[in-house]
Amino acid sequence: MANDWHADPLVWGNGPRLLEVFLEPTCPFSVKAFKKLDDFLAQAGDTQVRVQLWFNPQPWHLFSPIVTRAIVAASTLEGGKETAKKVMTAVADHREEFVFENHSVGPNRDVTPNTIIERLESYSGVSLTQAFEIADLDSAVKRHAKYSRQNGIHTTPTFMVDGLVDPGMGSGDDVSDWVKRFQ
Repeated sequence: MANDWHADPLVWGNGPRLLEVFLEPTCPFSVKAFKKLDDFLAQAGDTQVRVQLWFNPQPWHLFSPIVTRAIVAASTLEGGKETAKKVMTAVADHREEFVFENHSVGPNRDVTPNTIIERLESYSGVSLTQAFEIADLDSAVKRHAKYSRQNGIHTTPTFMVDGLVDPGMGSGDDVSDWVKRFQ
């Protein structure tokens, strides 16, 4: 792929208020939060709020760096953030294919990075290999990690409302509780 690639920011909605969500794509709690975001935008109004996703891979989720890079790679393809969302949805819907049992054992220990990419392509319908191989794609991936660190984000999911971490928000909350923070 040529050097003219662009990682599409993972932002939905165009309102003045901002909900930033820091996710670990293979974390069960991040998956729970991710699956609520469309409903949140619908209830809060996408002309009232914006949702921006940032990735904060956790070292105990051993395939997370590969999955994160694949999602960012997908954002460079036609469709940008919507293509990335397809890959995120594939991970969320088939999470057990991208994690180890108890973070250390199970059949996924025999899986290679290429197998992970193949699974992502199969489940999402997105051809990722060429974009995954973009030589300097790590600059876009590092931007996520750097932004997380700059904001003191250590766990996922973490929520920031208009630039401030909101420790009261969680993946187990009802979407209507999230919406109330923006009214």
